[in-house]
Amino acid sequence: MKPLSTSISTFSDLIEEGCLYVDKTEYLYNLINAPKGQYFLSRPRRFGKSLTISTLKAVFQGRRELFKGLTIEKMDYCWKTHPIIHLNMGSTAKETVAELSASLHLMINSIASDYGITLQEGDASDCFQYLVKALYERDDKVVILVDEYDKPLLNHLGKESVKEIQSVLKSFYSVIKTTEEYQRFAFITGVSKFSKVSIFSDLNNLTDLTMTAPEATMLGYTQEELENNFDGYIDALAENLGLSKDQCLTKLKEWYNGYRFEENALTIYNPVSVMKCFQNNKISNYWFETGTPTFLIELYKKSTVDLTHLKMFQEDFSVYEPSEIALLPLLVQTGYLTIKSAVDNGMGVEYELGYPNREVSFSLSRAMAKSLSHIGPDEFAPTTRKIYQSLLKGNTDKLFNNMRILFSHIPYDITVPREKYYQSLIFFILKMMGVGVEAEVRNHIGRCDCVVKTSEHIYIIEFKLNGTAEEALQQIEDKQYALPYTNDSRKLHKIGVEFSKESRNIERWLVQTR
Repeated sequence: MKPLSTSISTFSDLIEEGCLYVDKTEYLYNLINAPKGQYFLSRPRRFGKSLTISTLKAVFQGRRELFKGLTIEKMDYCWKTHPIIHLNMGSTAKETVAELSASLHLMINSIASDYGITLQEGDASDCFQYLVKALYERDDKVVILVDEYDKPLLNHLGKESVKEIQSVLKSFYSVIKTTEEYQRFAFITGVSKFSKVSIFSDLNNLTDLTMTAPEATMLGYTQEELENNFDGYIDALAENLGLSKDQCLTKLKEWYNGYRFEENALTIYNPVSVMKCFQNNKISNYWFETGTPTFLIELYKKSTVDLTHLKMFQEDFSVYEPSEIALLPLLVQTGYLTIKSAVDNGMGVEYELGYPNREVSFSLSRAMAKSLSHIGPDEFAPTTRKIYQSLLKGNTDKLFNNMRILFSHIPYDITVPREKYYQSLIFFILKMMGVGVEAEVRNHIGRCDCVVKTSEHIYIIEFKLNGTAEEALQQIEDKQYALPYTNDSRKLHKIGVEFSKESRNIERWLVQTR
């Protein structure tokens, strides 16, 4: 078995160190085989964007020896060398416009220096444009590779400063349009996909690959790629877990598969999580190691989005601006939600969204629950552990007493609707635990607030902010929320929960158990 690496993101280093590389070069050949092209691709973090950029760089450097045995080496590609402008925008994430402008200027000057070119005076955009023309006139058509194009924006989302940062980037990236005649190829990657107008000005010939069928599996691993490339590692993991190979594959799929970037495409695995799993010979939450971006949590708190029934139209992915953030598209692009299914309802293609896998569901739910509860880390873990144990044992009194502890930490002056706040916290707490939880569960005559399922118990829960526990319990009966579970062998708990406006907490609960 070839060694695995999650710390090397440069193709040449990966190959020269003899590490495993899952062959994605056929996708690249299909892009670069045309005489020229300008492409954009958005994918979540840790999905191999930087590796893809560095692979393209090696191709245009003419380093055919690195591709021995790979698909592109067997194709009719000419391997002609081109001058390359590789912009890693991850290093330009700054607090102010002045700092960003200086960082861009320094990066362009550094590339120019590597090619022995002295730039004329001017701002970063002027220098960028001059560099492209100078390289073309001296050498040949230029290749432009932009990694993490949106990194300078992400820390400013939801802030007034985002408009100034956006303006600088828009001017800088406009060079890719104005110098098109001097280019052989351009490829831009990032996490978010803002509207072309907001970032790329009049770059209307930029081909967006983000949700196209041929490129849907260009990054990440399909099931076939996983089994073909990691067979020995799968065997070792199965042995360590005491599972059969088929059971191990099922567990891997549950934890790390599930991302879909086009409605009819195959689902794919997060490549870094898979690598870490095989490196450690252990299934665990590796997405959680890098944390959930704070701006996503704060954006959710300000929004009215219901993360329990998620639908959006196709065009919603390409119309929003950095200064007017849309939560659902951003959650999809950052990898916290993915396309589960799609239907053309006559008004356009409508997507049903959901969590891609257990790893992401836990990571987002835990981050949201910790933020919404305002409870300290020392108390959060033991309190949520008691809630989980209460669910498993069917102890509803302990369950809601510990819920009250969580709610007691919520500040009295939160500005979002309190009912939504409570319901969201309960939903994320239960989702984090990996139990089956559904919110706003519809039946033939009503909609239940929450249904929770464990291996031995089913909980039908109705909340009342402006009512009593008796009224909540009666609603469960009147609306027949428990009817679909009549033949289920698990113990059934119907629970009416009453919130108090005065105490801003759970006041009472009534339980009927079958």
